[in-house]
Amino acid sequence: QVQLAESGGGLVQPGGSLGLSCVASGISVRPYSMAWYRQSPGKQRELVALIGNRGNTNYADSVKGRFTVSRDNAKNTMYLQINSLKPEDTAVYYCNLPTRDLEYWGQGTQVTVSS
Repeated sequence: QVQLAESGGGLVQPGGSLGLSCVASGISVRPYSMAWYRQSPGKQRELVALIGNRGNTNYADSVKGRFTVSRDNAKNTMYLQINSLKPEDTAVYYCNLPTRDLEYWGQGTQVTVSS
């Protein structure tokens, strides 16, 4: 059974930082790209950051310079370091693993940025 488990979300003040993790089980992530998405109420789910199997990265314009995606294939884990948080970053953050046959999603972790 393939599962993705996000963790690290929470309530943070504007300007603060959070580190999110996504641990995969039941599959090796090594051959695949992985991605972070987020979704706020009333908004479409948005691709935030992508990391390819060779370590190449892409970011949404809204998070460039503040978010850093990384991976540790030996730990079957993808990370998202979030700095300089803004209220508009408030969302549920989801881990995504697209494979040849199926696209897997985690349950999401809530990030709330508020003073």
